[in-house]
Amino acid sequence: MSTPNRELADFLRRARAQSSPTRAGLPADGRVRRVPGLRREEVALLAGVSTDYYTRLEQGRRIVPSPAVVEAIGRALDLDAAGRAHLADLIGPTSGPARARTGGVQRLRPGLHQLVAALEQPALVLGRRGVVLAQNRLAAALFTDFEQLPATERNYNRWMFLDPHPRELFVDWEVQARAAVESLRLDAGTDPGDRATAALVAELRERSREFASWWDEHRVYQRTHGSKRLRHPVVGDLTVDFETLTPPGDPGTALFVYTTEPSSPSSRAMDLLASWALSPAGTDPVPG
Repeated sequence: MSTPNRELADFLRRARAQSSPTRAGLPADGRVRRVPGLRREEVALLAGVSTDYYTRLEQGRRIVPSPAVVEAIGRALDLDAAGRAHLADLIGPTSGPARARTGGVQRLRPGLHQLVAALEQPALVLGRRGVVLAQNRLAAALFTDFEQLPATERNYNRWMFLDPHPRELFVDWEVQARAAVESLRLDAGTDPGDRATAALVAELRERSREFASWWDEHRVYQRTHGSKRLRHPVVGDLTVDFETLTPPGDPGTALFVYTTEPSSPSSRAMDLLASWALSPAGTDPVPG
């Protein structure tokens, strides 16, 4: 007997509990709801499958739904694009094209390193599991110099939860930390058997109560753009906006570029930080 897909079962149960019968357009049937969200039979109805079929899927049984069924279940549960991608990853190969797996050690092309170094705005490149693959000098000054850390600790998620500096640096640390957990959840689903991911999650669960709690919520999130509010030890308060770019031919790699609103106090703070980063004092680690 095959081992149940516990990650899939957990994700579907939690997604169903967070779904709204009203938003799904279901009429009231007069029955008392003893649990939040949709019932299994309601998800099945909305997805156009039998209740037994959906129940077996939610139990993590090793069945192979078609891409159309996976898409229908995603719609029934009102999943966003990240949630639907995560669902497809957890279900595994279907009769449609499989998503590419990205195993092995990640290395950036020399040209990408040169591009990051040449940018006049803070920029860093994250790989799978949040491994920091590259950063420029201004990103090191804005956040931390990951290159000064041991190679095994150059990880954005590990820094966010196990280093005290981010809690002081980010005004909205909880928002940023939750987003990191949800992004790692999404990434982990692309290769559930990855040992390095499992080791990172185990360490963070053991050493961070917040991480363990948010990981168990099984929410997923894809960071494509947004903003971060910082209280920087050198230049004070500033807000940076970021855009995420995926280099063609480098799956599992994301380039983050941080900018500020022109002529704003944040822009002036960034200019000051750039001057500091290029000065002899800027070669020292940012105090934190």
